[in-house]
Amino acid sequence: MTHPFLDLAPLSAARFAAVEDRVARLLGTAQDVVIMQGEALLPLEGAIRGTAGPGTTALNVITGPYGQTFGDWLRDCGARVIDLTVPFHTAVTAEQIREAFAEHPEIDFVSLVHAEAATGNTNPVAEIGEVVREHGALFYLDAVASIGAEPVLPDAWGVDLCVIGAQKAMGGPAGVSAVSVSERAWARMAANPGAPRRSYLSLLDWRERWIEGGRRALPHAPAQLEMLALEACVERIEAEGPEVVMARHRGAALATRAGAVALGGGLEPYVHEERDAAPVATTLRTPAGVEASEVVARALASDAALPLAAGGGALAKEMIRVNHYGKDATAGAVRGSLAALGAALAEKGLTVDVEAALRAVDDTITA
Repeated sequence: MTHPFLDLAPLSAARFAAVEDRVARLLGTAQDVVIMQGEALLPLEGAIRGTAGPGTTALNVITGPYGQTFGDWLRDCGARVIDLTVPFHTAVTAEQIREAFAEHPEIDFVSLVHAEAATGNTNPVAEIGEVVREHGALFYLDAVASIGAEPVLPDAWGVDLCVIGAQKAMGGPAGVSAVSVSERAWARMAANPGAPRRSYLSLLDWRERWIEGGRRALPHAPAQLEMLALEACVERIEAEGPEVVMARHRGAALATRAGAVALGGGLEPYVHEERDAAPVATTLRTPAGVEASEVVARALASDAALPLAAGGGALAKEMIRVNHYGKDATAGAVRGSLAALGAALAEKGLTVDVEAALRAVDDTITA
């Protein structure tokens, strides 16, 4: 018995290279793009370990949990790390980056998350990139959540290492990811004695065995299903139009924010300013004494398919996430999420107005 997911012909090097080229076009980059055969943590860690070492002074911006992870990796590599921690209800500013350089002119590496799906904020990468370029530092960006939901332009922004994944706004699987690599970043890796070699984490292996070989022979057998899914994600974005896809995500974010305010029940946007709110996910703060994880559990009991989650770790007590990305960047997903949250809050004795919330969603989406 044949099965379309099992009886697959081997993925050719030419097909693999063609997918890389389409990802490069999506990013608007002339840099090398390497598609990694694993979840986005693979290139995120590989890029840091390839370019950072004992001589590195890194400015690590923390606007959510991933920034904390990057700092751990950088320290493990022997880098000196200066953490710039920003409250999770806001975003970092270019001026804060400029002040960090003024205080520590030796900074030669900057790590930043574009959109933090875990905390619901997004950072002004274009403005920050200008500051980083002025000081000649290497710029590392986690754009895993933002790609597809808002512009991601590594060349225009001066990003040297830009990591993306398919599992958020692109609407694909978690098992494939990519990184664009500038010539400056390749040079830093080549000069780094601690850069991984003969390792799944090694970007230099990909450069030597794949890119410099003219992309004619793959270093190892590719993950066929994930590669085909990534290709399908890019095709779908191209067909719908990147601007349309981004507008759909932005509309879902604005509608969630407006609907939550209209719902009441003590819910309020976790990220204070609309300009700092990510288009990929909206975070909401529950009122004092109301456990966010309990509200989410009650809401999901009515419909387990809703894109709702409680915050991670300690944030599970106070943060609800509406993950309106990919297929859930729609008015229907937002309406369903707010209606279920309203019912869950009402069960806890709080006063809500679900109809007002749904009207606010509809008014925002159609505006």
